[in-house]
Amino acid sequence: MSPGQDALLGPGDIRDLATALGVRPTKQRGQNFVIDANTVRRIIRTADVRPDDVVVEVGPGLGSLTLGLLETADRVVAVEIDDTLAAALPATVEARLPARAAHFALVHADALRVTELPGPPPTALVANLPYNVAVPVLLHMLERFPTIERTLVMVQAEVADRLAAAPGSKVYGVPSVKANWYAEVKRAGAIGRNVFWPAPNVDSGLVSLVRRAEPPATKARREQVFAVVDAAFAQRRKTLRAALSGWAGSAAAAEAALVAAGISPQARGESLTVEEFAAIAEHAPAR
Repeated sequence: MSPGQDALLGPGDIRDLATALGVRPTKQRGQNFVIDANTVRRIIRTADVRPDDVVVEVGPGLGSLTLGLLETADRVVAVEIDDTLAAALPATVEARLPARAAHFALVHADALRVTELPGPPPTALVANLPYNVAVPVLLHMLERFPTIERTLVMVQAEVADRLAAAPGSKVYGVPSVKANWYAEVKRAGAIGRNVFWPAPNVDSGLVSLVRRAEPPATKARREQVFAVVDAAFAQRRKTLRAALSGWAGSAAAAEAALVAAGISPQARGESLTVEEFAAIAEHAPAR
């Protein structure tokens, strides 16, 4: 077995580590640990991790993906909320990849509250995101760390479909539009249930996000655009004239903003691009 293969964790290693730490994966935190080294290699390959990358990983768990990332990237910063897992991870890195331990940093925190990271700015985000907070964590990291150029996340298949959906799709919604504000988004593969411990009762998918050179050209601020998006999808079945009435102050004001933006008041949110939402935000009525 080559040194590279040896460093990664297999099913036995994961279970031994979990037993030694008294760890039982919890549904509350959406924990499903990757136990297949080939899947780890596939994720890193698909993520296009490069030797000069500073990678941030959210929810490293017992370290399966962390070790693979450390073999490839220049530096890895892992963000872990769980007390026991956070305490154990540096020792796992030291034991399995001692030559790379100095290139690893741990942030023991809730990823949704992280506002800064140690060391150089991150260039990539690669993570097996906890299923219950996947979308909020992804959007928070993209907003907070504009230096992240490439992202590959493993999420529940249904969430992957939503993130990568195009206008007009039945599953196109708030996550699709907001992710597209930051990046070009696409599905990047499927992941079977048997590569996790415990095996989840849902399928998983990979989503690739490559940051746009510039966000959509608009005079509106991101928060203003996102407010329109939230309002448009809060009542999906309604026309935009009706759905945006609360946002605009009245249905007539919503209609005026839509007409000014060149969008039919009878259209629905699922048919609009992020650029069209931005155009509506630019014509928000004065309050």
